[in-house]
Parts: sequence; structure tokens; C-alpha cells
Amino acid sequence: MAQTAVSSGVTPVVKKGGRAKFLIGGLLIVAAIVYLIATSTQSTAQYFLTIQELKDRGSSLVSQDVRVSGAVVAESIQYDAQKLELRFTVASVPADQKEIDAQGGLAAVLNAAVNDPNAARMDVIYNGVKPDLMKGEAQAIMDGHVDENGLFHADTLLMKCPTRYEGAVPSQAAP
Repeated sequence: MAQTAVSSGVTPVVKKGGRAKFLIGGLLIVAAIVYLIATSTQSTAQYFLTIQELKDRGSSLVSQDVRVSGAVVAESIQYDAQKLELRFTVASVPADQKEIDAQGGLAAVLNAAVNDPNAARMDVIYNGVKPDLMKGEAQAIMDGHVDENGLFHADTLLMKCPTRYEGAVPSQAAP
């Protein structure tokens, strides 16, 4: 004969503190996520400055990672292929896009910056292969730090040549 269990009318006992464990565990996970976001943001955060802004801050940014943009002065480009050492000078260009547009576009701003003897300038050293777009009046975007002597040590170097892209605007985008 098979016997069946009959319900005795006893309700199951729920352990107290079950919700508290999930709440504490959830808070620990959220705290860990916030900590990881905060530490990764601080380690990758950089100032993006123009050369004039970098010079205005003086020694307060020495040895700090910054991103700088400027116009390459053609006569200053020196490349040593044996050492993979590139030295050049950049002139300050405005960072505000409205100001760039008001002056006739990026190509005109870069040309004016290079030919303006009063524009703030900064010497740059970069160790690596010379970019193909490295030429006068090209825009250089550099990550690195400035030393006590005002020399900028670029860790990364990106080149942007406006004359190379201005004619490539699709006709449907033009007004």
C-alpha cells in the first residue's frame, strides 16, 4: 500500500535576514561599480587645452597629462629617422568651433596661426614614426605632458589636414 503525506497545517518557517543579505549584497555590488567607474575616470581624465591656455597656466600643469591641439609650423619640422625622434613647433589655434567658423574655417585658422608671429607657440618632441600628414599648417592633436622648460613630450600624435577633407563634402550635405 502506498501511503501519502498529509498536510499537517504547519506553515513553512521563513528565515529572517534573507532580505537583509540581498540588500547588503546589492549595495556592495553597486559600491564596487561606482568605485570602478570613479577610478577609471580619474586615471584616463585629461585636460584638453589650446597652446595659449597651456602657457597661461604656467607651471601648474607640469608633468600632468594633457591633450593639446595646434597648427604645425612647417619650418620647424625635424625628423631623425635613426632615433625615430620628431621635433616641431605648433602655434595656438582657437578651440571654439564657432570662432573657427567665423574666421573662415579650419584651414584659414591654421594658416593664420602659423603666419601670426604673435600667436603662442610651443616646441614638441615625439618619439615614433613620422606621420604621413606631418606638414606645415596641419593640425596636430597630442597627448602628453609639458616639462619644466616648456617642451611638450607627446605620447600620441594625431594629424589632421583640413585641405585633404574640405573638398570631400557630399553635394547633398551642402546647402
